[in-house]
Amino acid sequence: MKKIVAIVRPNKFDAVKKALIEAGYSGMTIKGVKGHGRQMGITERYRGTEYLVSLLPKIEINIVVKEESIDNIIQTIISAARTGAIGDGKIFVFPVEGVISKFSSSPSLLLN
Repeated sequence: MKKIVAIVRPNKFDAVKKALIEAGYSGMTIKGVKGHGRQMGITERYRGTEYLVSLLPKIEINIVVKEESIDNIIQTIISAARTGAIGDGKIFVFPVEGVISKFSSSPSLLLN
């Protein structure tokens, strides 16, 4: 099993969520995060004064799936989230040793 962590622009989250559900991957955990990569933030103008916003809002999507689903999920996320501009986000893949359902208290391998 693998855990996929995708960092996407907030305005692309609905498209990514819809694409994942349509591809058959409905289980996900979402959280709002802030950060920056190469762009080091953006310059905004408010009432004539410029200021640097160094930590930009992003959405973090966490999905745990069987290993054979990884390539399909990554391509689905990229297709839905890519704008081609700096700041599109990143996708990370981590190993998962197991999953325990808190509902049944038993180990489960029944993932997407």
